Amino acid sequence: MKVALIQQSYRGSKKEMIAATAARIGEAAQNGAKLIVLQELHQGEYFCQSEETRFFDYAADYEKDLSYWSNVAREHQIVLVASLFEKRAPGLYHNTAVVFEKDGTIAGKYRKMHIPDDPGFYEKFYFTPGDLGFEPIDTSVGRLGVLICWDQWYPEAARLMTLKGAELLIYPTAIGWFDEDSDAEKTRQRESWVTIQRSHAIANALPVLSCNRVGFEADSSGMMPGIRFWGSSFVCGAQGEMIAQADSENETILYAEIDHDRTKEVRDIWPFLRDRRIDAYRNLLKRYCD
Repeated sequence: MKVALIQQSYRGSKKEMIAATAARIGEAAQNGAKLIVLQELHQGEYFCQSEETRFFDYAADYEKDLSYWSNVAREHQIVLVASLFEKRAPGLYHNTAVVFEKDGTIAGKYRKMHIPDDPGFYEKFYFTPGDLGFEPIDTSVGRLGVLICWDQWYPEAARLMTLKGAELLIYPTAIGWFDEDSDAEKTRQRESWVTIQRSHAIANALPVLSCNRVGFEADSSGMMPGIRFWGSSFVCGAQGEMIAQADSENETILYAEIDHDRTKEVRDIWPFLRDRRIDAYRNLLKRYCD
């Protein structure tokens, strides 16, 4: 199965982002992609750099956004993983990944569970933690374990998706560094990000698709200089082997071929699920073991 990850920079407005993304989807579909993954909050700027109530207005068109991306998926006959700002009720918002089937129907959605609160990433101000659990989404291209960005640092999330039958782990992402960081620190951060996700592939014997934003986005509130998203979107196989990876500076459509049969081959060799000591993991339900 051919997949495509669309790594993009913010173009200054939702209208321009939607037009550019739709064009890239059309190109990827024409080139044979059956599953297309978009980056986190792909319709606009990464607004979580500051705490501003005006940014809640970005979620006002959630229902219209669903209709638009549904039409795109149906037009190109592809399974599409979109990342949207969901307004559930006044004062109640989610960071939500929506999976559209190739006929345009909604196959399922996932609401981001782990919500960060760090300088430049003030997501707890905007997003309520998800309440849909870690449930894979069944599609015509397989059962998708869709997670979002900060979720990618938690092995528990990847494991639970795997135990419920996910065939791929997918991470729409918005992560970057600050220009004032040292080169050594930037390298450590990016390599940690790649390594943790490759470890999920290895521990669960599943391919991982991680699609990140790229380019500099100034903090529109003026509180901070901004974030330089490091791109580096990638696809790795069930043993963590790198199949395809984008660079850290340029927009791109990243293509890769996924072989679902390889999961069984790898698990027969490395039976990690067989040898789990489920009788001894009770303390995982605790915040900390004093």
